[in-house]
Amino acid sequence: MGVKIVDTCLRDGHQSLFATRMNTEEVLSALEELDNAGYYALEVWGGATFDSCLRFLNEDPWERLRKIRAVCKKTKLQMLFRGQNILGYRHYADDVVDMFVKKSLENGIDIIRVFDALNDVRNLKCAVDSTKKYGGHCQIALSYTTSPIHTIDYYVELAKEVEKMGADSLCIKDMAGVLLPNDAYELISKLKANTKLPIELHSHCTGGICEMTYMNAIAAGVDIIDTALSPLSGGTSQPSTEAFQYALAGTDFDPGLNIDYLKKAADKMTKVKDKYLANGLLNPKALTVNPSILKYQVPGGMLSNLMNQLKAQGAMDKYEEVLNEVPRVRKDLGYPPLVTPLSQMVGTQSVMNVITGERYKMVPKEIHDYVLGLYGKAPGIIDPAIRSKILKGENLKSINHRPADDLQPEFENFKNKYKDICKCDEDVLSCALFENIATKFLENKYNPKPQEDEVEEFNLYI
Repeated sequence: MGVKIVDTCLRDGHQSLFATRMNTEEVLSALEELDNAGYYALEVWGGATFDSCLRFLNEDPWERLRKIRAVCKKTKLQMLFRGQNILGYRHYADDVVDMFVKKSLENGIDIIRVFDALNDVRNLKCAVDSTKKYGGHCQIALSYTTSPIHTIDYYVELAKEVEKMGADSLCIKDMAGVLLPNDAYELISKLKANTKLPIELHSHCTGGICEMTYMNAIAAGVDIIDTALSPLSGGTSQPSTEAFQYALAGTDFDPGLNIDYLKKAADKMTKVKDKYLANGLLNPKALTVNPSILKYQVPGGMLSNLMNQLKAQGAMDKYEEVLNEVPRVRKDLGYPPLVTPLSQMVGTQSVMNVITGERYKMVPKEIHDYVLGLYGKAPGIIDPAIRSKILKGENLKSINHRPADDLQPEFENFKNKYKDICKCDEDVLSCALFENIATKFLENKYNPKPQEDEVEEFNLYI
């Protein structure tokens, strides 16, 4: 039985390389060829695609999913789902999580990859239960990182726990590309010995070791690997799909993909890539191998966002300084894995520490909430002195229960609040996740405002 392949070019590929800016027309351009290539699944939705559609592309993410499903007749569609965060940046009530899962499956998703940034399984339960309830394939992903806490045995015990929760498959989500080849062999071998679940490996090429890591994982018996079609592979993205098909062809691990269809799809995606290189959104730095990432542990999407933040402030000269600050902040905060939303939070805190010249002089609300336990349990101990500085001496106790237990049902409230602009439950969910930008988007979608020149012409007669 060959290794199965999930292609990420339509989600994580462009999220890692150019901040998730691919529009729906570009996503659809090579979809027919990808659907015929013989993949196990295509990762096409979730992650930052939802936010990016609304915030930057003036597109409805639900419509994108429906359009993809209409073309994709042969291949399973997969999405990335951040547990109790769904696709947003706070915890949502269980009724919103449940409805989002229901609507994702109804609109075309087959496999929901659920993870929690802190590997706090309490934050996975609602999404897992809902996925099973509505007939979806539930893959639980473990956020991989290294620290004094995050040992191979830690992940083996976690895998046993999520198998009991009802996962259909297990993913090792190495978002920063820091899983070393020998560690991958040991980790996958031990997981195969301790769980019956199919195991998928997701990593990134940022550190220059990913292909070696994948080959060792394959030798250890991994069932599925995440790759990206060649134009959107490498650098901060995943390894090339075609390269693995060539490398494994004729072996016991042959994925059996159709190279002709992959070539046709790659030709179309190359045009997309060239556009983003030309307009500057794809920074050539994102295509460069950086082995020191094995020290910083910064994921690809976080790297491109850090670059954008520093560029916006005219501070690209502080890039290395910020990268050096990231592991320090991470240690201060109890070694959270650097994955959304923690990657953005730790990244922003690192930028603030460097730009202001004083560590924790400015602290985002999200970091404040994390220290209070509102995102879940920190893997390690938060530095008491840093905690005191972040909370500014407030005598606040951290919570020890599941954060969402404090949340009242909120779906119906959003439905009533925005009944004038929401025409379906999907619209309500968009408002629930990204209230400010979704409401503006929907108002304009259903009641388009006149063009500016028309407004100015009208004003002349007032």
